[in-house]
Amino acid sequence: MQLGRNVLTRRTAAALLLGLAVAGCTPQPAADRPAPAAFNDTDTAWIQLMIPMDERASLLVDLAPTRAGYPALVGWAEGAERRLKDELVDLRELLEASGVPDTRPHEGHNMPGMVTLDTVRRARTVTGGNFDHLFTKSLRAHLVQVRTLCASERTSGSAERAKDLAAAIERSAARQITRLDALR
Repeated sequence: MQLGRNVLTRRTAAALLLGLAVAGCTPQPAADRPAPAAFNDTDTAWIQLMIPMDERASLLVDLAPTRAGYPALVGWAEGAERRLKDELVDLRELLEASGVPDTRPHEGHNMPGMVTLDTVRRARTVTGGNFDHLFTKSLRAHLVQVRTLCASERTSGSAERAKDLAAAIERSAARQITRLDALR
């Protein structure tokens, strides 16, 4: 009977040691890295929608220096181009922080306020006043929709970093609308 207990004790000890060894081999969170903030569905949907919205707007903004007829519109477009590039960097970093893969779920979609590829094609064929009208109409619609999307993110999102970025983009869009409207 004593021999049976020793075998069980050794097996139990071996199993315990094996369990501890395996647990020690699993990846542990780095002590110097903060845990990612909780991103909810609204956060990730907002990020995944804002990226293609800004990418499409950039396609149109990039045309302004060679197609616009009104010099002030070129200046506005240069500022908008810098802001869009900065937003895209921030949005892509946020997408990475969320842990959601960049699956591009809105690729090829034309949503309210999104500059369509057809609009970009038309913009490439016109200059002067015709371009200016198409440009201001499309970019104003983009900025209005961006404000709406950002307001929704601030209200329904959960990740503070995403909500903060949404608030900053929303303020920027409001300023851009005011400046764009003043150019008409």
